[in-house]
Amino acid sequence: MKTQYHNPVLLSEALQGLNIRPEGIYVDVTFGGGGHSRGILEQLGPKGRLLGFDQDTDALENVPLDDRFDFVAANFSHLSQYLKYHKVEAVDGILADFGVSSHQFDEGARGFSIRKEGRLDMRMNQNQELDAFTVINTYEAEQLADLFFHFGELRNARKIASIICMSREEGPITTTSDLIDVVKSLTPKRFENKFLAKIFQAIRIEVNNELMVLQSFLKQAVQVLNPGGRLVCISYHSLEDRFVKRFIQSGNFEGKEEKDFYGNSLSKLRKIGKLIVPSQEELKDNPRARSAKLRIAEKR
Repeated sequence: MKTQYHNPVLLSEALQGLNIRPEGIYVDVTFGGGGHSRGILEQLGPKGRLLGFDQDTDALENVPLDDRFDFVAANFSHLSQYLKYHKVEAVDGILADFGVSSHQFDEGARGFSIRKEGRLDMRMNQNQELDAFTVINTYEAEQLADLFFHFGELRNARKIASIICMSREEGPITTTSDLIDVVKSLTPKRFENKFLAKIFQAIRIEVNNELMVLQSFLKQAVQVLNPGGRLVCISYHSLEDRFVKRFIQSGNFEGKEEKDFYGNSLSKLRKIGKLIVPSQEELKDNPRARSAKLRIAEKR
């Protein structure tokens, strides 16, 4: 199943992981192009229900005309709040695809892509104030170095921050190509795209507060799932995947497993199956899925 907006990653694996019951209530917290949501709706019966979250107003164009579907124009960090608003006490499955959509990458004006010219933006929610331009042009060198090191996992984070701060003294760094030109002298020739992608990733995570949002979501997800309900998460970089893996295993983000008197794990989730990655066939059809990692958990 493809859409012009986004080709859903690991679609069949995600649907299988949800273990969908026709009469169940499900949530797609990253609606985007609606590919995963349409897959869920195809397996729901007339009494089933699906809620789709997305803070990007562009996603509204993809909302299906289906009485079983409710669109929530909000960030998934507000999961519990909006479920209550829609009079949903608990759900049978939650799907989260944390990646940037193909639509967001392909729209140069959104500023997500190293290959598209556009203003430094990178906001998932286009109504918020903080954008990539503000981060690059106003953050102190130490702040920039921290985010490049922690969110981009770049060893030369201080050099990157320093050269950005020196460059902006001559004038603002306005576009994606401006930023790429600024760090050109530090870019390794053999790994140019990977290096630039990490810089853009770090800025995007900062702009959208992605890791804090992820942690808040996971804590809420385990609370709103029915016993036996499934959580399916698709991550695209090691920082996301690490949080998801640790939370499933231990119920916290430090990876410290807590046990009761009898040695049983106190985590409310149990891992289902092994880590799933895209097949070679899917990668040929959708190269952007190459870094995707899918994990499945079930509420005890």
